[in-house]
Amino acid sequence: MKNKTNKPQRSPLALAILAHLAEEPMHPYRMQQLIKERGKDQVINVRQRTSIYQTIERLLREGLISVQGTLSEGGRPDRTVYELTEEGREVSKEWLREMLSVRSQEYPDFPAAISFLTLLTPEDVQRQFEKREGALHEAIEGLDSQLLQYKENVPRLFMLEVEHSRAVLRAELEWLRAVIEDFRRGELSWSEEWIREIADRLSSPQ
Repeated sequence: MKNKTNKPQRSPLALAILAHLAEEPMHPYRMQQLIKERGKDQVINVRQRTSIYQTIERLLREGLISVQGTLSEGGRPDRTVYELTEEGREVSKEWLREMLSVRSQEYPDFPAAISFLTLLTPEDVQRQFEKREGALHEAIEGLDSQLLQYKENVPRLFMLEVEHSRAVLRAELEWLRAVIEDFRRGELSWSEEWIREIADRLSSPQ
């Protein structure tokens, strides 16, 4: 039974499930297949199938989806087929409008790590940044290949999230390379004594 007091909990995976069910009723394994086949796993985490089932159970409790029936395939376990409810259709549109128009506050790992750089030495940080530089370059090449692969057959509309991911990675790579260069020049550096001095200065009454 849907909880009448709580607003449905939004997430990228929940939106993806509702969006796929807007196409047609389907079972969870089919949803996961389509997300991967269409390259949406670049922006939606579907590595753990359990997370899909957990999200489906929540959407079911919230009344956004319902069970249509059971699919029996020879030699395979029966699969539950879900369909979108009218409320689910409306909520998915509300979520999409909010996610497109409102800048949400997210807390990814990398910015958090940057805020505590002084736990490591400048040399150590530079090495880790150089490793990340290589990883970013590899990721961008992967997205370039994906865009090239689908360019002829898939309309640009369905590849905009890949374009966005590439643009974000390119911007981070440009920033990271500039910071690495500042480390190499010695323009970014610190020592324990300098850190203590700054801490004392900031904690002293003005």
